[in-house]
Amino acid sequence: MKALITATIKITLIVLLMAFANQGVSAAQLKFATVAPEGSAWMNAMRAGAKEIKERTNGRVKVKFYGGGVMGNEASVTRKIRIGQLHGGAFTSGGLSRIYKGMDIYAVPFLFDSAEEADYVRKQMDEILYAGLKKKGFIGLGMAQGGFGKLMSANKMQTLGDLKGKKLWVPEDDELSFGLMRDLGLSPVKLPLTDVLTGLQTQLLEIVGSSAIGAIALQWHTKIKYVLDQPLVFIYGTLVIDQRYFGKLSSDDQAIVKEVFGKIYKKIDSDNYLDNEKAEQALRDNGVKFESGDPEEIAKIVAQVRAQTDALAEKNEIPKDLYNQVQAHIKTFRAKSAEKTTELESTE
Repeated sequence: MKALITATIKITLIVLLMAFANQGVSAAQLKFATVAPEGSAWMNAMRAGAKEIKERTNGRVKVKFYGGGVMGNEASVTRKIRIGQLHGGAFTSGGLSRIYKGMDIYAVPFLFDSAEEADYVRKQMDEILYAGLKKKGFIGLGMAQGGFGKLMSANKMQTLGDLKGKKLWVPEDDELSFGLMRDLGLSPVKLPLTDVLTGLQTQLLEIVGSSAIGAIALQWHTKIKYVLDQPLVFIYGTLVIDQRYFGKLSSDDQAIVKEVFGKIYKKIDSDNYLDNEKAEQALRDNGVKFESGDPEEIAKIVAQVRAQTDALAEKNEIPKDLYNQVQAHIKTFRAKSAEKTTELESTE
């Protein structure tokens, strides 16, 4: 009789443990934070994705997004992920560099000449960057470009002389750009993304680097009159989740989360190219002047920055292996483009 009672207790405990385990899965809620403004197309897309995930997992996985920087800047979001208050976030390249330095690689100033070139390189390199993130304990759920950042100001910017001494915003984690801008004779100021508008309003900042989409979404466009129409840096964001929390989901639910957010980010990535062109036209329609700099001077600046970044890669301050891979893919793309141009010219 005693053995029967003991066996019954054991079975009951196993059943209870299984029930609690299932309850934990059904109640799983993934919390993500971002500085993307509430009401923006990105936030709307993410919330639609959260709804789809909840439906397809029969409520086992719920996703909540905190937008508009309510969870603080990207440094704060990272800390909150580490302690479990959040599970993931949408980060800029600089924001992810504290997790994995390789995520800065596309943001090297003057790296790409065109969106097509960036797209070609990303097809070769995105998965490599995701693998690097995974080694650091994070899963990449999607990456999307936000257009090329261009210098924007209330004052004309046609020569390097127009820029020197001016207070230029640099993201708080972007040590690379800070050093490069300082060496060009500018006065870079580090601030989190959430403080830039205030910086423009108080004249703590005089120049910002942003895509047209970003400038409008973050209301920076209300403080600018001129854009230097020269691609400065490729802007992109990545949605990541800490492996500790992602790994608690079943393999089927993990696949659903990755599929849904991967699909959404792929669409955002595609849409943002056209949306940025529309945003630039909207700025023009509102009186913002897009001006070309002096070609010779821009060529000198690009050459100077390239020499500096090559030197930094040689010292592995920019991950040398990744930098060399990216440069090799750029070389291949430009060679193919040159061949196509030659073929077209020969048939005319």
